[in-house]
Amino acid sequence: MTGDHQTLALVLFSAFVAVTLAITTWAGRRRRGSAEEFYAGGRLFSPMENGFAIAGDYMSAASFLGISGLIALYGYDGMLYSVGFLVAWLVVLLLVAELVRNCGRFTLADVIAARMGEPRIRTAVGTSAVAVSVLYLVAQMVGAGSLVALLLGGTSGAARSWTVVGVGALMIVYVSLGGMRATTWIQIVKAVLLMAGALTLTGLVLLRFHGDMDALLTTAADRSGHGRDFLAPGLAYGTDWTARLDFISLGLALVLGTAGLPHILARFYTVPTARSARRSTVWSIGLIGSFYLMTIVLGFGAAALLGSDAVRDSNAAGNTAVPLLALHLGGGAGSTGGAVLFGVVAAVAFATILAVVAGITLASSTSVAHDLYASLARRWGGAPYSEVAVARVASVAIGAVAIGLGLLAQDLNVAFLVGLAFAVAASANLPVLLYALFWRRFTVRGAVWAVYGGLVPAVLLVALSPVVSGSPGALFPGMDFHVFPLQNPGMVSIPLGFLAGWLGTVTSSEPPDAAKHAETEVRALTGAGAV
Repeated sequence: MTGDHQTLALVLFSAFVAVTLAITTWAGRRRRGSAEEFYAGGRLFSPMENGFAIAGDYMSAASFLGISGLIALYGYDGMLYSVGFLVAWLVVLLLVAELVRNCGRFTLADVIAARMGEPRIRTAVGTSAVAVSVLYLVAQMVGAGSLVALLLGGTSGAARSWTVVGVGALMIVYVSLGGMRATTWIQIVKAVLLMAGALTLTGLVLLRFHGDMDALLTTAADRSGHGRDFLAPGLAYGTDWTARLDFISLGLALVLGTAGLPHILARFYTVPTARSARRSTVWSIGLIGSFYLMTIVLGFGAAALLGSDAVRDSNAAGNTAVPLLALHLGGGAGSTGGAVLFGVVAAVAFATILAVVAGITLASSTSVAHDLYASLARRWGGAPYSEVAVARVASVAIGAVAIGLGLLAQDLNVAFLVGLAFAVAASANLPVLLYALFWRRFTVRGAVWAVYGGLVPAVLLVALSPVVSGSPGALFPGMDFHVFPLQNPGMVSIPLGFLAGWLGTVTSSEPPDAAKHAETEVRALTGAGAV
């Protein structure tokens, strides 16, 4: 891009940052300082507003940048992410949305504590929530680094590193000053912008091929370097049995992980009733479903119009496929139309990252303050600081950790990184949530074992996998201590989480509290006694 066009793109890019900071300032002035206001925005959002906010929270950099890039590189196999992310919402709608809203107050641990009432339950679930959130944040940081480095005219490591630091600083400002109200409005604005941007690009791609999907797919296959294999299963996950098992593991993680994501579950507490929570999910499914269908067109469009090699040359993981596609559709490098469209898409993608990192940081800092700190304070006999003050400090600490890991993981695909976060969420959070809601005999020991029995294996298997060492694209490519062959641990760690919860319950000496289960069941299904 030329200097003038780069300046134009940067102006559009900076405008969104200014708008979001204005929203944060406005929300911060309206905030009353209570925990309910900071954590749940006063529970004043309508189902439609919350549905847009959920969609904004869910359609992350992995969706807009990562999935399209994977489809551009691997064709059919890349679509697994689009299908998995979408199908996951049916699990959320059918199993947890309304029940979580009725049983909880601010966090996932509230739902379990409503049944168990034990401080160690809060500690376990809070620890898991923070682990999932940090993994998810790393993916957003990597996406931001790739995007802004391209925007600045190169892919240098220094540009990407400073971008990761800048995004981390912004997310700390959003959360600590604006709380849930600011975060929600940023997500709503981002969802509208993202849908408009994706719709525009999808329309332009289809216009290039006169609405003929067959011509689009054929051209994509021809320019991919893989021929018809590009449109068939197996390009990324069919080379051997290890790759096929990775495919199954990733599918399980994507479909089951959403129901255990702390920042998604926290959104159900921002509406006044369980009925509103259910209607919010319906709104979000419509928006999310439309968006993921468009990512398929964008991915194959990038392969057809740019070629898979050009996408890979810009970013080995494919994270820059959509911005490059926008530049091409607008007229190419050096054209005003290309610069404008590229700048708009870059601003939308950056809006996506900022909104998602704000939501995740808020959810994780809420878990630190409301679950971990509150549990310790009760054991110590009092809390010297308010939960809101602790949450603000926690947002800074979590931001710092995410920045550090984001600097390490810059060469990994963002959708792939989110797949790891989904695997940990499905392994540690989903088993304890489903057992607490539906199993009458479930005990405190079972709950603690379910969380750690899924969390520890998932994190350990990732650490011992080719993601961290032993492969060219690993976090530490010069080292090799991997012993677990799969890149995604879901196939092993998810069953272990459920097994640990069952084993802890059947070996527990304490009798299950039938009365508490009955009370939780009534509250979950009817809303009686819900906050």
